[in-house]
Amino acid sequence: MSDSIVGVPKNITATGTVTNKSCRLLGFYVNSTSAGTLVLNTEANISPAAISGTITPAIGWHGFPAVITNGLSVTVGGTINVTFMVQEGV
Repeated sequence: MSDSIVGVPKNITATGTVTNKSCRLLGFYVNSTSAGTLVLNTEANISPAAISGTITPAIGWHGFPAVITNGLSVTVGGTINVTFMVQEGV
């Protein structure tokens, strides 16, 4: 058995919810972007609060280890296709 930390992939292309459960965010992979930006937030349905500033990511993997207790949502600007890796219910 591997000791690797793995997550469930959640693909996002527009502003919305990654998960409404408590989670461990491992990071995200930017599949494609054209001047795309991201702002990570606690879940929008539970008094949202930004947990990042505006991120202008390049294509590729971006580690962002964080424990988020009220779910995770993302505000998208520009055009971006991004896959978040999360462990839900932690």
